[in-house]
Amino acid sequence: MGMLCAVSFNRYGRLYYLDPGEFSPQVGDRVLVPTDDGPEVAECVWAAQWVSEETDGFPKLAGLAGDDDLRRDELLRRRKAEAKVAAKRLIREHGLPMKVVAVDHVLAAAEGAGDRTTVYFTAPHRVDFRSLVRDLGATLHCRVELRQLSARDSARVQGGIGSCGRDLCCATFLNDFEPVTIRMAKDQDLPLNPLRISGACGRLMCCLKYEHPLYTTFTESAPAIGSRVSTPEGDGRVVGHSVPRDAVTVRLDADGSRSMCSRADVCGSRSAYESRDPAGPGGAAR
Repeated sequence: MGMLCAVSFNRYGRLYYLDPGEFSPQVGDRVLVPTDDGPEVAECVWAAQWVSEETDGFPKLAGLAGDDDLRRDELLRRRKAEAKVAAKRLIREHGLPMKVVAVDHVLAAAEGAGDRTTVYFTAPHRVDFRSLVRDLGATLHCRVELRQLSARDSARVQGGIGSCGRDLCCATFLNDFEPVTIRMAKDQDLPLNPLRISGACGRLMCCLKYEHPLYTTFTESAPAIGSRVSTPEGDGRVVGHSVPRDAVTVRLDADGSRSMCSRADVCGSRSAYESRDPAGPGGAAR
């Protein structure tokens, strides 16, 4: 067991979990989070509390933010806003098909190192932005880097609301993008309408992968549509599957009515029928 707290660098943004160590941050406190570019200010959104999981692998909180840290964070935010405005203006002037998604600014860690601004953008194809980098560097008086993002990474950085009404998975808890294929939508009997199965990024929704293993397991063990089965209500033919309910729909031979039966009931009856000894009582080997 150990203690964990959750912080966020932006309101409604991704949550990061840290070991509070000797500190006891409360909700709303500004804390220091260790990063590759030094400690950065974040807001505590989940107070430190005991959890049942091991916490040895989580980064440790660097401390509570002081007045100097808050002033530095305000300077960073102001520099980011200025860089974003300048980047959009120069992109229009150069006539480049680019869209600024986010801007990151790193203050000089040592004397003579210089500040660094990174501009993240999307574009329909590769863009020659060498002249843009020169003009941005002259305008912002710092080293400038431009990085092109994919459609999925762009949605992760910008955030948004999905068709389910919740924050985008990629912007909240997903760490890696796993492959998603149209076969997953077919296996789940979803309409192959791009507007229905595409996310905010325009690609197939990541959540198509969440329940796919359940559908695969169900298909492997459940009787196929059209096969004959024996149910507690009588014999019949399978006419439908209901994976979320772990059940199958059977049309009964007796009166033609439809019955929703548990997969365990149907598979158990079928397994018993198929595994019975053909030479047993009342039967003869063929």
